[in-house]
Amino acid sequence: MQKDYEDIPGTFVFDADRSREGYHLNQFCISLRLQKNRDAFNANEEAYLDAYPMTPEQRDAVLKRDWNRLLELGGNIYYTSKLAANDGINFQNLAGLMTGMGVEAYREMMLNGGRSIEGNRYKSEWENK
Repeated sequence: MQKDYEDIPGTFVFDADRSREGYHLNQFCISLRLQKNRDAFNANEEAYLDAYPMTPEQRDAVLKRDWNRLLELGGNIYYTSKLAANDGINFQNLAGLMTGMGVEAYREMMLNGGRSIEGNRYKSEWENK
């Protein structure tokens, strides 16, 4: 079923369908809130991931730290940020990475009021570009 909000460019809305799709991915990510789990994951990422029946695409996105793909595959930003934090990446830096702008450009954009909505409301606005 096509949802109206799927036309928002650069955004993966975390709805009930995406929540179901990302359940095991998010369970893995939230497990990293505990030091013992971070230690086990950092010691052997592949072995640690074996405990979570993720899809091969989700597992690959975790190992590659493909932040946007994690969201596309059902990851919740607040849960996936636990993986980023484990890697020493704070939320602002993660946003800079995910936008492709880099940390400083992202920070400057946000200090100046955020991204312009012009041309960024719907994917259909991009068709003629």
